[in-house]
Amino acid sequence: MKKLICVLLATIGALSAPAKIVTRTVEYKSGDATLEGYLAYDDSVAGKRPGVLVVHQWLGLTDYEKHRAEQLAQLGYVAFCADIYGKDIRPKNTSEAGVEATKYKSNRALLRSRVKAGLDVLKKNELVDTRRVAAIGYCFGGTTVIELARSGAELKGVVSFHGGLDSPTPADGRSIKCQVLACHGADDPFEKPEDLAAFEKELRDANVDWRLIKYGGAVHSFTQPMAGNDNSKGAAYNERADKRSWADMKQFFAEIFQ
Repeated sequence: MKKLICVLLATIGALSAPAKIVTRTVEYKSGDATLEGYLAYDDSVAGKRPGVLVVHQWLGLTDYEKHRAEQLAQLGYVAFCADIYGKDIRPKNTSEAGVEATKYKSNRALLRSRVKAGLDVLKKNELVDTRRVAAIGYCFGGTTVIELARSGAELKGVVSFHGGLDSPTPADGRSIKCQVLACHGADDPFEKPEDLAAFEKELRDANVDWRLIKYGGAVHSFTQPMAGNDNSKGAAYNERADKRSWADMKQFFAEIFQ
């Protein structure tokens, strides 16, 4: 009886073991470029689990994306923040960020190769179930994960948060093999109506399983507290849209990872 009680207590202790989020910096390569990403996972979760690639906004990989990766780890996923710009290339202001972002947005092949390198790192992680992998991105990163999908990458889905939704090569939509969720600020002044229309047409023509959710009262960067609260600037944080879009992402993951 005493032995049985000890076994039961040990089992209960194991089941109630607190989550421990493990994080570490990961250096990797894309061609000759050295990149530096960030990995997060919960070591109390047993076995393989879905993996989620996280792609940064135009300021490069910051604490913001790292925090998002840790949130994803708390949900039971293995999260890896890709580094598109390269190790030690971290813009100090919007002017520098504009230069870096334009370098990749004007060269979609280069952008795809950089994000693919990050995806490869995630898929090689021993904790990741490679049959269940998705990618999310913010602003510049939102554009990037859509390009990753257009490249024909093997994914279950991609989520763009206030990303640029232009469609430079509409035929590429036919290469998309996954579901697409675009979370968009309904009042975002930086997204042209014609770009939104082209994005929808590209996915519709390619028979992609897609959804575009618009959040009323939200402008660009609505998930980012560092954007401030002044909508008149075109980019501002919106707590309601932030929470709703995160919930929409979780529901999307529940569907594609089942």
